[in-house]
Amino acid sequence: MIGYSCRSCGATLHTSFCDLGMSPLSNAFVAPQRLGNGETFYPLQAFVCDSCFLVQLAEFESPENIFGDYLYFSSFSTSWLDHAKRYVEEMTQKLSLGGSSQVVELASNDGYLLQYFVAKGIPALGIEPAANVAEVARAKGVPTHVDFFGAEVARRLRDDGKAADLLLGNNVLAHVPALNDFVEGIAILLKPDGRVTMEFPHLLRLIESNQFDTIYHEHFSYLSLTAVDTLFRRHGLVVVDVDELPTHGGSLRIHARHAAAAEIAPSVPALLDREQAHGLRTIETYTSFDRQVQATKRALLTFLIKAKSAGKSIVGYGAAAKGNTLLNFCGIRSDFVDYVADRSPHKQGLYLPGTHIPVVAPERIAETKPDYVLILPWNLREEIADQLAFVREWGGRFVVPIPNVQVF
Repeated sequence: MIGYSCRSCGATLHTSFCDLGMSPLSNAFVAPQRLGNGETFYPLQAFVCDSCFLVQLAEFESPENIFGDYLYFSSFSTSWLDHAKRYVEEMTQKLSLGGSSQVVELASNDGYLLQYFVAKGIPALGIEPAANVAEVARAKGVPTHVDFFGAEVARRLRDDGKAADLLLGNNVLAHVPALNDFVEGIAILLKPDGRVTMEFPHLLRLIESNQFDTIYHEHFSYLSLTAVDTLFRRHGLVVVDVDELPTHGGSLRIHARHAAAAEIAPSVPALLDREQAHGLRTIETYTSFDRQVQATKRALLTFLIKAKSAGKSIVGYGAAAKGNTLLNFCGIRSDFVDYVADRSPHKQGLYLPGTHIPVVAPERIAETKPDYVLILPWNLREEIADQLAFVREWGGRFVVPIPNVQVF
């Protein structure tokens, strides 16, 4: 990665943030008939820009290959649907949205959010690069355009009368390699008095809570308000407000407007100051992160070795991308974890990339009665523990690996 240019400001990258070794694409699940084939592993090392403090990976695989046919469907998380509903209610009221408004979501997935705008009679359009996922959204009555968003797509949509009163993107900004083209597209498609909201995991929370497993090849960037504010201002957009959210282990929702319409709330300078106080403008904060990561790896492996040595059975729950980062980095395979259960039928019957642990339906847990269930999407620990409360009937317990190993 050294010698590459920062995808935000163009400065040469010199400083390592976190080195997780070699890993396959975290959503490149393996079909049974391909288990005997080779897999491509890429370096999974994040670097930080010494100039704008954007944490980022190199682009080893194109977005077209990563997202063209995708296995992540947002609607399988009940808590995420509830989050989307609350957002729609809040923004409809805040912006007085109605039948003459236009809402556009970037990376709209399976219509998990826009379906609630459609139900209110508010015109909505999703932009989704994965054709298979877009088809599910259309079946829900959510108009969806299949494409990768950028300046050129934005011009076409604007000229077609789709300029947005509200332009939103949830957990998409981190997935974009061409950040400047993407944000330029936002500025083009947003009406002069429109508002854009973007949600993304907060780098400060990643560092504080040791969330290294959220680093994977599909996430090109790891974002602070400091880095995003600089990026948006480069394109005439100003962050006017920011909400701190509990989702994904701690996220930000930024609200931005064209500079001419910007009136900045106190939350923005307050969070910028807090990020600076926590060292997000100091390179030493980033270079010390690797030590935390290595300590967590050793702790998890110690727990698994002790449990297996005592004859305990362990299964995983949630075939999430973050789980694949964790399992590959720690070298955890089916000798430790018998299988991983997941609600999505799109993943069941496949095998995890790299580790080749089988993915099964959740009903398998009640059949095999494991001693421990390792919750891989730890950010949903309460939701998953509630869904699997029956595990306690035979004395089973839950384990989360992040920010440190906890058994409950």
